[in-house]
Order: sequence, then C-alpha cells, then structure tokens
Amino acid sequence: MKRKLLYILAACGFSFTACSDFGDLNVDPEVIDAERMDFKLMFTNVQQYAYGTEYEAWRNGLIYISTMIQHTSSVESYWNGDKYLYNPDYNAAFWDRMYPNGIRDAVDLLENWKDDPAYATEYQMARILKVFLFHRMTDLYGDVPYSEAGKGFHELNGYPKYDSQQVIYMDMLKELQEAAVNLDKKSSTIGDADIIYKGDVVLWQKFAYSLMLRLGMRLSKVDQAAARTWVNTAVAGGLFESNAESALIKHTGGVTANNSAEPFGKVYVHEDPNAYRMSESFINLLKNTKDPRLSFLATVVENPRIKVDEAAFSRGDTTASKQIGMPNGYDQLEGATDIDRYPLYPGSMNSYSVANRYTYAKLNAPTFLVTYAENQLLLAEAAQRGWIATGTAKSYYDAGVTAAMKQFTQFDIAGISDAAIQAYLVANPFNEATALQQINTQYYINTFSDEYESFANWRRSGFPVLTPVNYIGNVTNGTIPRRFTYPVSESTVNTANYQEAVGRLNNGDVMTSRVWWDVAN
Repeated sequence: MKRKLLYILAACGFSFTACSDFGDLNVDPEVIDAERMDFKLMFTNVQQYAYGTEYEAWRNGLIYISTMIQHTSSVESYWNGDKYLYNPDYNAAFWDRMYPNGIRDAVDLLENWKDDPAYATEYQMARILKVFLFHRMTDLYGDVPYSEAGKGFHELNGYPKYDSQQVIYMDMLKELQEAAVNLDKKSSTIGDADIIYKGDVVLWQKFAYSLMLRLGMRLSKVDQAAARTWVNTAVAGGLFESNAESALIKHTGGVTANNSAEPFGKVYVHEDPNAYRMSESFINLLKNTKDPRLSFLATVVENPRIKVDEAAFSRGDTTASKQIGMPNGYDQLEGATDIDRYPLYPGSMNSYSVANRYTYAKLNAPTFLVTYAENQLLLAEAAQRGWIATGTAKSYYDAGVTAAMKQFTQFDIAGISDAAIQAYLVANPFNEATALQQINTQYYINTFSDEYESFANWRRSGFPVLTPVNYIGNVTNGTIPRRFTYPVSESTVNTANYQEAVGRLNNGDVMTSRVWWDVAN
C-alpha cells in the first residue's frame, strides 16, 4: 500500500486545489496523499538535496573537510576542521539535513513509483539518486541506517538499524547495475523536473555507470577482486564521453534567499566570506607545477568581508604570481600559533587568497556531482593497477587532466587554452614510478569544492600526502580525521542500534575511526 504523505504548509505550493476546494469536508486541505501528489516535484526536490544546501556544505564540507584536507585554511575558532577540534553539531550536519529531507523523499518517491508503469523509467532514475545520497552518507559516517531509512517509527515498530558499510556498498552497486540495465532503450517524459539531464535516459545510464566506477574504485584497498569486477562492469556499461555529459546542476539565477544557489559558492561569497583563505599547501601545490588552474581557483580580494550582494563586491586579482595560501593550524590569539608569528605572513589577512569569484565562489556556479574528468583519472588508476584491458594509464591520465582543465568553460568563462594544457602536460609528464600519487593528486585538484568526494578519495588513496597540524586541544592526536561522528541524539533515542554500529568501529564513535573501505596502508 502506498504511504500517505504529509506536507503541512507545503500543500498550497504543490496543489492549489488542496487549499481552496472545501466542497468535500472529508478531505483535509492540509494533507497531500499519494493520489494527489505530483511526484515529479519530489523528484526535483531529491535532486536539490543531491547538490545540497549551505547548511551541511558549510558545516561538514567547508568548516571541516576543506580545511582538514587543506584546500582551505582558517584562523576562526569555529572552523573546527582546520585544527581537528570537535563540534558535535557540525559533525552531524549532513546526517541531520539529509535523513529527514532528501533521503526521506527519495524513499517516498521509490515507494510510490515502484509499481506505477507510467513512471517505470523515472523509478530507475530515482534509484540512482538514492545511491548518490547514500554513498555520501556512508562515506562520511561509516555504518548508517540504509535498508530501514526513511520509514516511519510505527512502520518499523522502533528506530532504524544501522547496516554495515560493506552491505550498503554491495547493495548500492547492485542498485546502479539494475537501474542502468532497466533504462536501456527507454524514454522519459519528466522534462524540466529533471534538473540534471531533462529526462535524457542515455545520459542517466552513463551517470549510473560513472557513479559505479567511483564506488568500485572505493573498494581498492579493502576488496580488490570486487573493485576490479565493478570497474569493468562500469566500463562495459558505458561511461561519460565528454565534459558535456558530466552529471552537474546549473544554478542560473541562483539567489541568497533560498537554496537555489550553489551551496559552496554561497558560503564563499555570502554566508562566510572572510572566515577562510585558500590553504598554503594547495596554493603551493599549484605553484610548484606552474598549474594554469591557479588563476581559475584563487583570487586576492581587497576586502573579502564584503558580501556578494553588496555594491562594493570585488572579484579581486587572479594573477597566479599574486596568489598566497595561508598555512593551516594557526589562530589570532597572540600565542605561539598566532598567524602574525608565521615567517611568511604577508602583512595583511587580505593578502591571502580566497576562492576564485569568477568560478567556484559565485552563486550561479555549477555543482559537479560526477564528472568525465574524474572518470578518466579513476580509469588511469585502474589501468595502472592492471584492472582494465582498454587504454593505458598515461592516455587516461592525459585525458583526465585535459578534461579537468577544460571543465572551467562550464562556469561560462573562456577557460584554459589548449596550448596551456599541452604545456602543462609536457612539463609534468605522466610517470610510471609515481603514477598513483600523480593521478590522485590530480583528482584532489579537480574535486575542489566537491569536498565530500575529495575527502573520500584522499582517505582511499592517501594522496596527496598532507602534513597534519597538532593544535592544542585537538581530538585526533594531531592526525587528520577519518570520519564524522554520529549525532549525539542517536546514542539516546536509537541506543541499541547505535551501540551495535559503534561496536563495529575500530576505535569507537570518534573522528579517528576508519570506515570499512578505509584500510590503513
């Protein structure tokens, strides 16, 4: 039986009839049931949670991850990731936002489309979206509610169990394979309600297989046989063939008043424009190889405090030679770790670079979910490991770097020239001896502002090699965190299931425990 859907207040937005027709006193005007709900709107809503909101992007993605893996740095005390300090609310942000919203809607959507032949194609698309949401969830936390997630308390007669990450991964890979196969030679009428591909079923198939490649490679340290099998399944199914096919969401007309803007871009230039700077490690990585992306990733702004919607907003100076990264692990407390004591301190906080305001730091920047460039770099690693028979590690690597640099045109700017790309590849040629480091360092550069994916692939690959900080009061003994902790409420309201999951962690519910696929080298 299809479950009832309660959307108090939102009812008027979805159906004017539900709010204005009082002819039938037996119909609750504040309730939309499955027979009256337009599930295409819910499909759009799930996609919006796939690109995210500033709430969890700010807390998990930027305050924590971007500083932990040294894309950015901060001297602000509440940017806890820079110094591995503990904030339970920020740790739980992704969980708290997605379970009652995006994941709940994905489960409802699948439940209501499952046996409806009119939406047989869209049901498969929704399966792919659900996998996308859950792979981020389990990569951040480890074992999480999966098979029972999104179901009501009374339906479960209690709270949901935590499935093991191994079980979750195997099911997600199975879901992607079945969805892709069931999309073959199908068509869709969902149109503009699909804000990724406008109902293009062929591209949805490629999205499924491209996400499968990512998940397959995630198993490289924990189960190489399974990793190789799923990578080859993805290759045989058909991956993205160009940047134009990448899974991304555009934010044309994005504004600060709602979640229409790119969430990371919104934080960079509106919610918290002065709280962070680009990390010294990241800037130096780009400078040391004369990477032409530096001018497209960073800018020096006279006054970052001025928000994007204010008249004096500045896009700054993107000249590569002027970019300076701020070191991680410093503060402004006048002690030994005060930034003023740093020997390379340039004299003003505003001399340090921030995210480029022509590309990633703008409200209408695209959100990249899974890209062609990422695919090519993962294939380079798979080829280097001898897992795939087609192509060479070098050819995939060159294609991945080229695609990553060409990706800037998707910000509606001119981008990097072919000559500059070729010059970079000549100056920094693929090297068999350091192949895995090269490939995954390129992945790290390309996934800037997709901090969830950067964090996951850094843990999986170990590259680039980062130098951790050891700030007083840190909760990791001076090591970069490996996961986020469960919400505090889970230990009290879902106690038995929580304790069982924590018992499977190697060091308990702490930020240094490793998820299943994150095997120590």
